[in-house]
Amino acid sequence: MTNHLGDIQKTKAIIVFGANPAVNHPVGFRHFIKAKENGAKLIVIDPRFTQTAARADLYAQIRPGTDIPFMYGMLNIIFENGWEDKEFIETRVYDMQSIKEEAKKWTPELVENVTGVKKELLYEITQMYAKNNPGTLVWAMGLTQHTIGTSNTRLGPIVQLALGYAGKEGGGCNILRGHDNVQGASDMGCLSENLPGYYGLNEGTWKYFSKMWGVDYEWMVSRFVNKEWMHKSGFTLARWYAGVLDGKNGNDKIDNAGTSLKALVVMGNGITSIAQQAKVQEGLDNLELLVISDPFVNEAAIITNKKDNIFILPAATQYETSGTVVATNRSAQWRYQVVDPLHECKPDQEILFGLAKRMGFYDEYTRSLYNGKDSFEWPEDATREIARIVKTIGLTGWTPERIKKHTDNWDKFDEKTLMGTGPVEGEYYGLPWPCWTEDHPGSPNLYDISKPVMQGGMGFRNNFGLEHNGVSQLAGDGSAPLNSPINGGYPQITKENIETVLGITLTDEERDAMGPSWTTDGSGIIAKKCMEKGITPYGNARARARAWNFKDQIPLHREPLHTPRYDLAQEYPSFDDVESLFRVETKYKSIQLARDYSKEFPINMITGRLVNMNGAGMENRASPYLSRLTPEMFCDMRPELAKKYGIKEGDMIWIHSPEGTKIKVKARFTYAVAEDMVFLPFHFTGIMQGVDMTGNFPKGTRPYAWGESANTVTNYGYDIFTQIPETKGGICRIEKA
Repeated sequence: MTNHLGDIQKTKAIIVFGANPAVNHPVGFRHFIKAKENGAKLIVIDPRFTQTAARADLYAQIRPGTDIPFMYGMLNIIFENGWEDKEFIETRVYDMQSIKEEAKKWTPELVENVTGVKKELLYEITQMYAKNNPGTLVWAMGLTQHTIGTSNTRLGPIVQLALGYAGKEGGGCNILRGHDNVQGASDMGCLSENLPGYYGLNEGTWKYFSKMWGVDYEWMVSRFVNKEWMHKSGFTLARWYAGVLDGKNGNDKIDNAGTSLKALVVMGNGITSIAQQAKVQEGLDNLELLVISDPFVNEAAIITNKKDNIFILPAATQYETSGTVVATNRSAQWRYQVVDPLHECKPDQEILFGLAKRMGFYDEYTRSLYNGKDSFEWPEDATREIARIVKTIGLTGWTPERIKKHTDNWDKFDEKTLMGTGPVEGEYYGLPWPCWTEDHPGSPNLYDISKPVMQGGMGFRNNFGLEHNGVSQLAGDGSAPLNSPINGGYPQITKENIETVLGITLTDEERDAMGPSWTTDGSGIIAKKCMEKGITPYGNARARARAWNFKDQIPLHREPLHTPRYDLAQEYPSFDDVESLFRVETKYKSIQLARDYSKEFPINMITGRLVNMNGAGMENRASPYLSRLTPEMFCDMRPELAKKYGIKEGDMIWIHSPEGTKIKVKARFTYAVAEDMVFLPFHFTGIMQGVDMTGNFPKGTRPYAWGESANTVTNYGYDIFTQIPETKGGICRIEKA
């Protein structure tokens, strides 16, 4: 999220792609309502008429998986009418011309054919959004969970760049996270392709972390089968089971140093909410060891046929622990412990410390926490470790004292600007990163050059060299943060160039203490010198409309792997199959073009969240009150569609997927979905393809509601860059049970 929820009140237009904040973020949605009360226009693009769409000024019911054609259609109209921000593009964007040329192909007539949105409505939406400056773009999983999810989330910001809505109050891209600490989890390296702070898996960063953790680099190397594997991405949550199945019984092959995964440790993650649940079950059945750590019984232990070596560890809840969580807008909040852990429950860190001891690396694991002391204070010293090490996203200013002070004085901050008063005067709530130094106030809106660096201002990051195809990647004149001594662009700051770029002279002591780059400067001197001069440590560059290190250098439309429009699959085919993506063979064209699936599976299928549930629903379905709102799994469809199959409301039906899987659920009638579409909530599990497995719950732990999982029938398909599953663009067939 480049801006924040309160900043939405400053916008003139909100366009929402694949998100339903009225249901999924009901507290945050009040900012949308306040914006509308201030005159802002609300536009919703979604396959389903949602509660958010009900509040919209304009709503487009788009065919799943066609967001890129829709956005190119918008860009076509924007460029045709001269509504783009020419100065912004000229000084702050690289190769918008290629986007303009691709947009020319997407005429309103073609967009209507591909997306199902009438050309007149496309024009009306584009005009409303372009004429109400600034506009903010909002998205969630409806935009990301596709084989081209990465391209979707590139083209959305490109629309903002074209209109000059990026780096502006009331503008930017406001991506809605699904849980309270999803942002913090990704910041801390809960992804298999990087270290904490999004540091790449290269030798330089491994050496930096080894130094900062106080462990020998060669010892770190010895933890891997060989050095080569230090630099490779691991398995993802989406396809961990492939690592267990290892290509057997027709499953995708893996590349994992000649061995399969033997054990799975799950900590507070509802893996029953990921796609391909039949494969998840197969993976669970073939594990040698399954360890579940959760306050509630994680249903991964329930849907497996495995009978031994399953251990359920009672973990403490958020009320029994303390530490930081990071909100969707990059702000930190301190969570105070309310009560001691009940019964035998243990907080996560104690479980992890115990694991580290038994695996023989506890001393190395905790060495940095001591930091020269005889003991460490949890979680304060862990927070200090993060601040000391993570420079890439600017967490140096996140000391526990500052974060606690903000949480203790949360009522002293303005909700529109995040600016504090009284004891927190001059600081933004939660010190949204980057917070470069211990006296930096945080950055409420990324890429905003209307403010000085020491008030949260910055340009775009220089992360991909100084030039490409002979074109400078540094920003043009007049595009530096306010009061910067440099009028235009400049490179990211290193030990080698800091004196030249900043126009300063270092002392010998400073030069000796300084790390090679702003990202690996454990001394913090580079950031401090930059703040003194009003320079952003990561440089000031152009935003890339063309990303030459991606499969598609500019975003391109590619049909979902299972599409109801086989004619378009041939015209807009998916990617070539990939031999090893996050260590797993991943198929694209070979599946998509194998046959016309729509002849057997003619119905679009989408999934989504319910307001009373959350992810896998383990906690929520354990509440009798929340369960009463949706006591059983269901399928939303139009009465006209149901009539074709002889289905009445309340009938039990089978839903079949191209994967050969099926679920048995109750039919529920609604006009919120299109005539050729069904909607499934993804919060249920406990029944697998008609087989009730809730007898596996330990006595007294079965929830009040259970049912089939929508993800048993979500289709095969994974994003080419992140491997997120394609749960928002599948097809199915239905029949009365």
